[in-house]
Amino acid sequence: MNINDYILKEIKALTLKNTVKSAQKLFKNYPITHFPLIENGKLLGSFAENDLQTIEHKENKLVNYVHLLNSFFADEKATVLELLKIFADNDTTIIPVINDDKNYIGYYDLRDVLDAFSTSPFMIEESETLIIEKLEDDYSMSEVAQIVESNGGQLLGLYISEKRSDFVQITLKIVTKEINEMMHTFRRYNYKVISMHENDIYLEDLKNRSEYLQKYLEM
Repeated sequence: MNINDYILKEIKALTLKNTVKSAQKLFKNYPITHFPLIENGKLLGSFAENDLQTIEHKENKLVNYVHLLNSFFADEKATVLELLKIFADNDTTIIPVINDDKNYIGYYDLRDVLDAFSTSPFMIEESETLIIEKLEDDYSMSEVAQIVESNGGQLLGLYISEKRSDFVQITLKIVTKEINEMMHTFRRYNYKVISMHENDIYLEDLKNRSEYLQKYLEM
């Protein structure tokens, strides 16, 4: 997948000479939250729909409102994960794209990037999702990968899905037929398994012990 194939150019960028009215019309015609402003091919920033819709003097030129511009963009080398972060950080549905010469070349649409991510092997390949937890200072990505591979698994990807106090939770996407053996190994290396899995031998054993203890106490 080449994410550059998703760069769009169908909506013409705004310029300093455009009026507020023309920009408001653009937002009315397209379901977008922001749109880029360029001058001489260079990206100056992006106007948010919410900011422009509050302007009453509709015949004014956009040059009078450059103080409202938001500064975010991606370059041609940006990855899908980097794009998703920019979308989230700026609460936007499009991201302007610039080339190595800092020229504006188009934009990414959130829906296209989500589609690209959802069709990646990380998302669509049949796999197990395993969530584990450990002290942040003790966590090692290489150790996690080694545990997966030593149990005959294939690691499609991982990411830190939560941080709290001194602990981190790591979400893993794994191709494996031996999830119980893998969970057992993680526990042996002092990882806590957060996600629930059918036929978890460890949890089943704890359940049986608990039931036995309860019967003993009731005697």
